[in-house]
Amino acid sequence: MRLSMKSSLQSAVLTLALSAAAAGVANAADPVRIRGAITAVTSDGIEVKTRDGKDVAVKLSADTKVASVVLTDLSAIKPDSYIGTAAAPQPDGTLKALEVHIFPASMRGAGEGTRPWDSGKDTSMTNGAVGSIVGSDGRTLTVKYKNGEKKVFVPADVPVVSIEPGDRSLIASGAKLVILATKADDGSLTALSVSVGANGIAPPM
Repeated sequence: MRLSMKSSLQSAVLTLALSAAAAGVANAADPVRIRGAITAVTSDGIEVKTRDGKDVAVKLSADTKVASVVLTDLSAIKPDSYIGTAAAPQPDGTLKALEVHIFPASMRGAGEGTRPWDSGKDTSMTNGAVGSIVGSDGRTLTVKYKNGEKKVFVPADVPVVSIEPGDRSLIASGAKLVILATKADDGSLTALSVSVGANGIAPPM
C-alpha cells in the first residue's frame, strides 16, 4: 500500500509540473520555457545552448521532474486520446498543427483549454481530448476541452510525439530538451520540469 501511494504521489507531482509547462506563460512572474540542447552537466545543474544561441545555466533540484519525449505517428492518436498541439490559425477558422504531443493517462486534463503560444505569430496551444478523427486521410482532429473545441489539421510532415515519465539518466550532454523553470530575484533559474527528446530528437513543443 505504501509503495502504491508513493507511486501515485510521484505521478501526481509529475503531472503538476508538466501540465504547468503545457499551460503557457501568462505573465513575467510565471515559470519560463527554455528550449535548446545540453552543453554540460554540472554537480547541481545543467548548461544549455538555447535555440537562439544563448548560454543558460539551469539548476536542478530534488523536485525537478524529468519526462521523455518519444517520436511516434498519427496512428497512435485515437478518439478520446488526451493531446496537446501547438498550431497556427487557418483562414477558415480551423487550426494547422505545428506539432502534436500525446499525454499519458496520468496527465489527462493537464493544461486543458486553448491559449497563446510562442511557436510563431498568432500561434496557440490547445490541450484536450480527441473527439473525432475526420477527413479522407484521417489527419483532421476535433480537440475538445471545457467550454469549447477546435478542429486541427495535422500535416504529414508535422512531428507527433508521446510524453512518458523519465529519469535523470536522460540528462546528458547533447540531449535536446524543453525546460520549465522558475526565475529567482537574482536571475538564477531552477528547473521545475525537464522534457528530454528520446533518441536525439528535439521536443517540438
